[in-house]
Amino acid sequence: MGTTEIDELGPVDYLVVEFPAGKSNFSGAMAAELASLSESGTIRVLDLLILNKAEDGTVEAFEIDDLDEDEAGELIGLETEVAEILAAEDVVHLAEAMENGSTAGVLVWENSWAAPFASETRRAGGQLIATGRIP
Repeated sequence: MGTTEIDELGPVDYLVVEFPAGKSNFSGAMAAELASLSESGTIRVLDLLILNKAEDGTVEAFEIDDLDEDEAGELIGLETEVAEILAAEDVVHLAEAMENGSTAGVLVWENSWAAPFASETRRAGGQLIATGRIP
């Protein structure tokens, strides 16, 4: 994971957003918002993939640096900080949940705002024993 030590990371989350065939409407707004969150220091993008699952079930995965500037848009600026932590087996597992003919974006990020608190908690002898989300 580059030069960052795992014990220096704040909480890490991931999400997968699927776009059914013919239903996506990429205006660049999602990329702009993600870039804004990264630039403000709220999050640090650890991995970002685009998965295409063909009608026959075959899957292609693309990292940011696999895309040209027109395709990547504002995401191209995130390329230098991406650690590419997802393995090939992770991609296979994630793609199993996708519908044939769809495209998905996979985002893994660190909640940078929480890293100092997490670090001090560990120094004080604390450890994370539960986490969750309230929708």
